[in-house]
Amino acid sequence: MSIENLQEEKKYNKWIVALSVIIPLAVAALFGIKLKDFGIDVEPLTFLPPIYAAINAVTAIVLVYAVISIKKGQRKQHENLMKFAITLSVLFLLMYVAYHMTSDSTKFGGEGAIKYIYYFILITHIVLSVAVIPFVLITYVRAITNNFERHKKIAKITFPLWLYVAVTGVIVYIMISPYYV
Repeated sequence: MSIENLQEEKKYNKWIVALSVIIPLAVAALFGIKLKDFGIDVEPLTFLPPIYAAINAVTAIVLVYAVISIKKGQRKQHENLMKFAITLSVLFLLMYVAYHMTSDSTKFGGEGAIKYIYYFILITHIVLSVAVIPFVLITYVRAITNNFERHKKIAKITFPLWLYVAVTGVIVYIMISPYYV
């Protein structure tokens, strides 16, 4: 690996740190804001949860295909799939925030063991969805700066984390969907 590649990668570190902090804080802040509290009369966007759950499902599929494509040596296809996965994740995030800014949160109504399973999946999903942000950004930067050996090393961590977040997003939706009003 060249010094130039490392220096190029280092240029992005401030952005990675900033986005890794700003995105979760912004989502948390916006999650607590309801547009109706500001006099903005907007219909609840109740149609969004199945759409953003589907986006999570597609993201999971895209991630798997991206790994398959790179293992087959199809670097350009892998690159395009990864850019698509990032785009899907951004779309998910925008829809998720829009839904929660216009709609009240839905309470899980299950009882017994299923309740504990649901909350375990939900909590790990939330924690890892925050944790995966810097991993995705670092992995992406290492690819665009041609630091492929370092890219491969962190991608081995990023991929299962991101896949878990995408898959558990779908599971959370399926488990809570009967309780949407």
